[in-house]
Amino acid sequence: MIHRLNALFPLWAILFSLLAYNMPTLFVPMKGSITPLLIAIMFFMGVTLRLEDFARVLKAPKAILLTVALQFFIMPLAALLISKAFYFSTELMVGMVLVGAVSGGTASNVMTYLAKGDVALSITMTLTSTLLSVVATPFLTLLYVGQSVPVPATDMLLSIAQIVLAPVVLGVVVNYFLQTTIKRYEPYLATFSMIAIVFIIAIVVALNQGRIANIAFLTVLGIMLHNLSGLASGYYVAKWFGYSHTICKTIAIEVGMQNSGLAVALAMKYFTPLSALPGAIFSVWHNISGALLAGYWSRQK
Repeated sequence: MIHRLNALFPLWAILFSLLAYNMPTLFVPMKGSITPLLIAIMFFMGVTLRLEDFARVLKAPKAILLTVALQFFIMPLAALLISKAFYFSTELMVGMVLVGAVSGGTASNVMTYLAKGDVALSITMTLTSTLLSVVATPFLTLLYVGQSVPVPATDMLLSIAQIVLAPVVLGVVVNYFLQTTIKRYEPYLATFSMIAIVFIIAIVVALNQGRIANIAFLTVLGIMLHNLSGLASGYYVAKWFGYSHTICKTIAIEVGMQNSGLAVALAMKYFTPLSALPGAIFSVWHNISGALLAGYWSRQK
């Protein structure tokens, strides 16, 4: 029963997205639940990990370096090229570039867990790209847009500490003392994480329902292609370097899923509301595409 429910994860994500789009008032009041749900998911991911998992990742840092290179090279460049190919306005192009220039998002860790990727590697990648984005995001924005934007480094790092590091560390500690018990309940942890991420996707869709309803098809298509270019380049470049399927899908998810919430905040503060639109739509789409991909990969042997 549990395995069947887990296998239907992509279907639940789509159904709840449609429900949230048509009945946003059901989910908008839950917007304060996003952070607690993410913290809970990260804790449950942590209880499936051991210190040895992180030690293994740090002993072979090449995958981290490759991911960072792809994250800060492919994503902003793809944003610029897609914007020009689709004749986006300057404001939309700025928003696209901002999405491409920020770090990987916390949701990538969740999708990696659900896709049966390397969670320890994913968490390490997100932390590394977040630290580097303090310098990389302003530089890349200046390079491609001609205007630098200061990144709220302290707020970002505090957010990562609260949402990612603290619950994962606590989970690893729990795993150390209750490893046998955790093993028995692992399928249920995955189910809880899936239910939580479905609700997060629904809340994000509901919060952006007005924007989605009024956006042009070509703009949506461009944003979808931006996300897909990150997923595809992450997977196939990693495969070209000889990494295993597990590492390839971890890198793909990390490169393709961005901290789009930060992109929205920067666009609203330093540019225009229209520049915030790509980040808002990306927030919705990358969760849906991530859920579909995680569901597909989780069923592979």
